Amino acid sequence: MRKGIESNGIIALCISVGVIFVWFGFLKFFESTSPAENIASRTILWLTNGWLEPHYSMPILGTLECFIGIGIWIKKWTNHVLPLMYFQMLGTLLPLFVFREDTWQSIPLVPTLEGQYIIKNAVLISEGIVLGAISQDGKLIHDSAIAHRAEQAEKRITINK
Repeated sequence: MRKGIESNGIIALCISVGVIFVWFGFLKFFESTSPAENIASRTILWLTNGWLEPHYSMPILGTLECFIGIGIWIKKWTNHVLPLMYFQMLGTLLPLFVFREDTWQSIPLVPTLEGQYIIKNAVLISEGIVLGAISQDGKLIHDSAIAHRAEQAEKRITINK
């Protein structure tokens, strides 16, 4: 029964993270609907030195986010979209350093609401790491004794190399 819980947890993780990416990405196709539109467009302007205007960058970002979400839903695409997700997530973290006046009330302990919105992306990055491990035939081991034996075997293999 426990094994089903982990399997269902991974399915729920994939569905919920895919929903986040598709939903938030979809909003970027419609001006002034995404709460992240201002900070995202300013970050992209900063990254491209003013070259990529918001009326172009937001649909591009929306397409990327929707593609990531759909790729997470479709298991065989996971390995292909995770690098894109990490790249996109790095971009979302930039405002914490580039636009500190907008993301921090007091550095580093009191983020603004916008800063909190950005910091929660650490959960999405962690999710990507877990899905990346699982998509590479990694397994979640719920039995601590088996997990310990697997860890010991892994150490022996590493030493023998």
